[in-house]
Amino acid sequence: MGRLALGGAALTAMGTSARAQAVTITVNGSGGSLAKSLERIYEKPFTAETGIGVRATAPVSLAKLKAMVETGNMEWDLTEMGGADMIEAVKNGWLTEIDWSIVDPDNKLPPIARQKYGMVTSTFSTVIAYRTDKFGGKAPKSWADFWDVKSFPGPRALQDSPVQNLEFALLADGVPADKLYPLDVERAFKKLDQIKRHVAAWWTTGAQQVQLLVDGEAVMGTVWNGRVPPLKKEGKPVDIIWNGGALQLSYWAVPKGAKHPKEAMRYMKSRLDPDKGVQLLQDSPYPGFAPGLIEKVSPDLAKILPIHPDNVAVQYSFNPEYWSEHRPKLTERWAAWLLS
Repeated sequence: MGRLALGGAALTAMGTSARAQAVTITVNGSGGSLAKSLERIYEKPFTAETGIGVRATAPVSLAKLKAMVETGNMEWDLTEMGGADMIEAVKNGWLTEIDWSIVDPDNKLPPIARQKYGMVTSTFSTVIAYRTDKFGGKAPKSWADFWDVKSFPGPRALQDSPVQNLEFALLADGVPADKLYPLDVERAFKKLDQIKRHVAAWWTTGAQQVQLLVDGEAVMGTVWNGRVPPLKKEGKPVDIIWNGGALQLSYWAVPKGAKHPKEAMRYMKSRLDPDKGVQLLQDSPYPGFAPGLIEKVSPDLAKILPIHPDNVAVQYSFNPEYWSEHRPKLTERWAAWLLS
């Protein structure tokens, strides 16, 4: 009996010790309602299954990633990245190569999602969102309408970045979507001059972009498409316009110098679960490439996805290679323009 008791005590001690040694990975993302969905659908189940904790931080910042790599003070184990950021980070050696034997051992993901330094977790679009209760029953339909403050009066909101805003300005000025690149920078800034004084806020986070609309500080603004459906479910008077949207890929990447890269990659693997993917789409329509995901999506849900054929047809394909090359110079010009 004493031996059994001792054995039980030893097992308890071992379990306690194992839990005490369990790590917590820090995952950097864009925050807001999407962060809450990720916590419920992926983070908590992953921790329950593996004992590995997940701590979410926001916002995404390429400048912070660069600083942390250069100083050796890495706070993140995994970070969300856009296409242009991904190209720049790879070029500068700020990321760790993905071990696909951990993330996708059965090679189920398509090649576009399995990249040397990152996994495509989702597709998303930057689109126009507007208050449906502000224009007397009329609905804006294009970037030309976004610039038309006479027909659609009220303050606007745009991201504090030249990325995509230059494209949106050119679309508003009549440039065809398939003729945007290389960008006519002078023409874009000239067009932006027309809307600048009507922009009430230059947002920097995903949560801020929709809060400006909800609070009535802006009647129209740019948002990531997945931010609006949760607001509509809550009865908020907002909607989006697919016409002229910027269709993009979003990645997960492990920074160079991450403290827990293997655990981060184990967490990455959870995004391959199609049932969890469907749950996420109910909250945030950012479809990824989880095997079998599309077959599980209802037609009504498919209509609000950025990769639905009707939506793809009216968007432009964002060019991350262009921005990887030109962003430093154009960001300097953007900062000067905002102050002018």
